[in-house]
Amino acid sequence: MREMVLFFLIVVAGTAGELSVSRAMKSVGEVHDFRPKSILRFVLQSFRLRWMWVGTALMSLAFFSLLAILSFRQVSFVVPISALSYVAGAFGAKLFLRERISRNRWIGIAIVCLGVTIVWWTRG
Repeated sequence: MREMVLFFLIVVAGTAGELSVSRAMKSVGEVHDFRPKSILRFVLQSFRLRWMWVGTALMSLAFFSLLAILSFRQVSFVVPISALSYVAGAFGAKLFLRERISRNRWIGIAIVCLGVTIVWWTRG
């Protein structure tokens, strides 16, 4: 049960965090000027956004969940299972960010799911 909760947090909190940060960065806009003063202004502007803080908190939760599960599971098992975040990310991008996802990407996502299933069956 503990393992399932931690994997859930890694995948869902991590993906939700990435989607939140992406939403924040899209509202800030692209970086065109790479001088230090401009970068600092860009970073400060992004930290004024609620989505950035939500995303940072969720990604932190996912990171600490990853640390917790690595304390009792092998990395060769944990990393492939955490690849489910690619699947969650695609669905989240489509629903939350309104991104269009090509057929080839969906095929790739299906292949990731197949790989995760194989790893899960061999968890021993």
